[in-house]
Amino acid sequence: VQLQASGGGLVQAGGSLRLSCAASGRTLRSFRMGWFRQAPGKEREFVAAISWSGTSTYYADSVKGRFTISRDNAKNTVYLQMSSLKPEDTAVYYCSGRVDFGSDYSYRLVHEYDYWGRGTLVTVSS
Repeated sequence: VQLQASGGGLVQAGGSLRLSCAASGRTLRSFRMGWFRQAPGKEREFVAAISWSGTSTYYADSVKGRFTISRDNAKNTVYLQMSSLKPEDTAVYYCSGRVDFGSDYSYRLVHEYDYWGRGTLVTVSS
């Protein structure tokens, strides 16, 4: 499966952005999907994940209450709605996926995902 993230850009602190991750080559219906981000000079970190059905979502503490992950399996697309953005949210955002048929495990580690898209840059100005 090929993943393509889009929707990044420059936004002022307090603003909102919606990232999209479009998949091709395979249906995402059996995939756990995640969003990670990497700021300059820092390691890639977990942001959010969603189960194949969309019924379970998981968030990093730093974004809980501000970001919302969702998916539309009919469109083979995953979204990350980001609100109340802060300068510390500035990073390259990556979407990721792994085959998963409904485990309760949250999958928050980089090595737990098999598929990665090219990132999209989000810059939040103060």
